[in-house]
Amino acid sequence: MSKGTLKIHSENILPIIKKWLYSDKDIFIRELVSNATDAIYKLKVLSDENSLNIDEGSYRINIELNKEEKWIKITDTGIGMTKDEVKQYIAQLAFSGAEEFMKKYTSKDEKEQMIGHFGLGFYSAFMVSSKVEISTLSYKEEATGAFWSCDGSSSYTIKDDKREERGTEITLHINDESLEYLEESKFEKILSTYCSFLPYPIFLGDKQINSQDPLWLKKPSECTDEEYLDFYRKLYPMEQDPIFWVHLNVDYPFHLKGILYFPKIDPRFDFQSSKIKLFCNRVFVSDNCKDLFPDYLTILRGAIDSPDIPLNVSRSYLQMDSTVRKLSTHIAKKITDKLSTLHKNDLEAFKKYWPEIEMIIKLGMMQDEKFYERAKNFLLWKVAGTDEHITAEDAIEATKDIVSGKVFYTQEDNENSSFLKLYREKNLKVLLAKGPLDNSIFNFLEGKLEKTSFQRIDGAVEEALLDSSKEKTLLNADGKSEASEIASSFKSILDLENVDVEAKSLSSTDLPAFVMIDEKARRMRDYLSMTQKEIPKEFMGKQTLVINTNNALINSISKLQIKNKEMTQSLVRQIYDLSLLSQKEMHPESINSFISRSSEVMEKLALMASES
Repeated sequence: MSKGTLKIHSENILPIIKKWLYSDKDIFIRELVSNATDAIYKLKVLSDENSLNIDEGSYRINIELNKEEKWIKITDTGIGMTKDEVKQYIAQLAFSGAEEFMKKYTSKDEKEQMIGHFGLGFYSAFMVSSKVEISTLSYKEEATGAFWSCDGSSSYTIKDDKREERGTEITLHINDESLEYLEESKFEKILSTYCSFLPYPIFLGDKQINSQDPLWLKKPSECTDEEYLDFYRKLYPMEQDPIFWVHLNVDYPFHLKGILYFPKIDPRFDFQSSKIKLFCNRVFVSDNCKDLFPDYLTILRGAIDSPDIPLNVSRSYLQMDSTVRKLSTHIAKKITDKLSTLHKNDLEAFKKYWPEIEMIIKLGMMQDEKFYERAKNFLLWKVAGTDEHITAEDAIEATKDIVSGKVFYTQEDNENSSFLKLYREKNLKVLLAKGPLDNSIFNFLEGKLEKTSFQRIDGAVEEALLDSSKEKTLLNADGKSEASEIASSFKSILDLENVDVEAKSLSSTDLPAFVMIDEKARRMRDYLSMTQKEIPKEFMGKQTLVINTNNALINSISKLQIKNKEMTQSLVRQIYDLSLLSQKEMHPESINSFISRSSEVMEKLALMASES
């Protein structure tokens, strides 16, 4: 037996590693099982290279928990170590055996990759252990077993061991602060999180933890839809099935495999849960890899695996460098390629998926110039009141002979809306835009599309919507037109500081009136409503009640003013409130007075009818 001292620069470095290297104690399970996997992989490579007579069916990792004696044993049937190798790879802190091995041997199979990178993973065991022991036997003929023991100080003991089975057994004597890791349910959950896709059988007691290979290793042409769905359900067992997916398989200029899913988004969708899962050589690293994806793609689900992703020394998070930026750009391109292909080859499916993908597309266009250039041809809006979907450019082209450079939109898809009918009768396409990002995308597109503006249908009175032949232009003795008199009368009755009144002869007789709000003022108000609870009065926007002089009700009210001034006042206010209500502009506090007045008006009308 001999004794030695760990070859480190400071005797205090091991306590520092134990406390600070890993932010989460659970990581020791990932690191030790990854090391065991590497040990088996090394043996497999040597066996293939040198035709060793080794039964691949013997490859496995066994884990035992003993609550009474407070230990955990992790045993592999891998390459094992000689006493000199234990001194070299274990006693020399941070010397990476994986890196040295890879200099000598290169796998011919991309599916088989070394997991270890840093040589520090073994020392994560001391986060939960008062003492760690290694019993190991090399695969080499006539090798002698070796036993190594360390209590977490800078001193260790090493001696010959009577071990007869090839491989390595690590025994962790669990400290009193970490006894929860002796609970099988907790250990199994951690093991399933980090090690479900490792390539060799892992057993916790009699139960195998990793029963399937990750689907991303297969070629896309070999995967069925049901396999993609089953894999998603394994990753996200509590979520609805996704709508479609993108299978990534990149070999140059970096290696990256993975499957990204577009999730089903409904009112219950949790935007904060279950992010994209990052793997490094099949070992789970993190589900917080936002630096690898642009903001507009973080809503996606799925898994990415790449040995080229630069991780910090604890393999807990990404280190930003040019590789990460290139990966991010490439992933974004693959997503837009998938969307573009779907749009071209299966428009009906694309339109069906639109509610789930529109947020990604709109965010992407505003955040990423390259994404905008690729996606602008499939930024669609539903045409209100129809099943048609078009782009903004399509809408401009369809209406260029009627209005120039304007795109009309609405937030209500009511086919029976008199206001919407007014536009449709004039062959003006009206986009349905009720998404939370639509105001922002309109602002963005107005800067991209030359001489183009977006306007809600109640944002102005277009000349195309008027019937000049029925305009009330007859002048009275004071030189005021009949339309002007009606407008003045309505304004006087309403007597509201922020409300103007205009009288127009609309081409439709159905619509009595609507409330017009300037487009820019509305957008400012809507933006402020998302950022603060109470909107300052000066930002509420001035309203204009546009009354339709070509409507029978408006004309009847004008005539009624001479006979019944009180009823006229009630009806004018009712017209204004009904316009607000239909356009969802009525303040909640005004609803009760509107209901009360409605009852009073109906009662008076009923009385008038009974007396006539």
